[in-house]
Amino acid sequence: MIMIDILKNEFSQWFDSKSPVVFKSPGRINLIGEHTDYNGGFVLPASIDKAIYFAIAFNDDNVFRFVSYDLNDEYVTPIDKIEPCDKQWANYLLGIIAQFIGDGKKVKGFDCIFGGDIPIGAGMSSSAALDCGLAFALNDMQSFGYSKPDLAKFAQKAEHEYVGIMSGIMDQFVVLHGKKDKVIKLDTRSLEYELFSVDLSNHIFILVNTGVKHSLASSEYNKRRYECEKGVEILQKYNQNIKSLRDVNLNFIQQHKMDLSNVIYNRCSYVIEENMRLERAYDALINGDFTEFGNQMYGSHEGLKEKYEVSCDELDLLVDIAKNTKGVIGARMMGGGFGGCTINLVEKNAVSIFKNSILAQYKTPEGEEPQIIEAAIENGTQKIGT
Repeated sequence: MIMIDILKNEFSQWFDSKSPVVFKSPGRINLIGEHTDYNGGFVLPASIDKAIYFAIAFNDDNVFRFVSYDLNDEYVTPIDKIEPCDKQWANYLLGIIAQFIGDGKKVKGFDCIFGGDIPIGAGMSSSAALDCGLAFALNDMQSFGYSKPDLAKFAQKAEHEYVGIMSGIMDQFVVLHGKKDKVIKLDTRSLEYELFSVDLSNHIFILVNTGVKHSLASSEYNKRRYECEKGVEILQKYNQNIKSLRDVNLNFIQQHKMDLSNVIYNRCSYVIEENMRLERAYDALINGDFTEFGNQMYGSHEGLKEKYEVSCDELDLLVDIAKNTKGVIGARMMGGGFGGCTINLVEKNAVSIFKNSILAQYKTPEGEEPQIIEAAIENGTQKIGT
């Protein structure tokens, strides 16, 4: 039974309300451009074929009822009592409702059950799929008229205010804007973007889950953001036109290296270099030069490991295995870090070789085989029926 049918059946078990409307909200991969989005830089993400599905219907009880199918957990609150709660998963949804209410909209009471196949804590943005999915659904069902960029900003703000993660805009943007077989080059400062085709007839992106939950990611993510902002604050003394690290080049930061601590210099220079790598990677993809693109992936991981210090032993081992496996073009950690997945660009005729190499050389911290996920690029958040 597919997830849509499961959720419809479960909906009738949990709720008395009428037949639900069904929505799909995908996870994402990010090809390159990590930790650049909250620094006003560029990213190269795509939405994928792993998703969270929602079954939603309005009720007449003046309450919001949420059910997480995967967690077998429920949260209920009156429509006039929207505030953070002790269930983290529910805060993503409450935060979205709060954004609509804060913008003057009246959100009707509704019942919602959701579930899907995005691994939680793997760096594939299950959180953005969750909050963007609800934002898209409510905007559609109540005809609020918000644009997709508006909804992405709502979802980002919901995570800031209700979850405490000072995320950039990339995850929410690509979850809502993704298109089948297209990669997005997003300018996270202006939100201008380009959807471009990548010929993957002979290559595939494969994710390998370390099995390490990135428990440090939230606190360390916010710490990295602060360190970058501190660097900008110092560099602004020499050029008031600097608003973010996007406005800084390598020559300038090297000129003022003595004014920065080693840690802040490393954080800031990584971001600047990652933006440069992204431009080279974009050109390589446009020209079909996968070898050069793979080189930029490896460079990205090295920077994340050595300068941004968000990798971990398990991620590094998986990248090393990939680098020494025939048919692998490039590999790096993906997401916030401290666990989660690596993303690997693999020749299609070498997929079995790659999988066997990983399984032979890597076990999760629990001693189990790692989850290996072939990622196909699919459409973003959408309504899929009743």
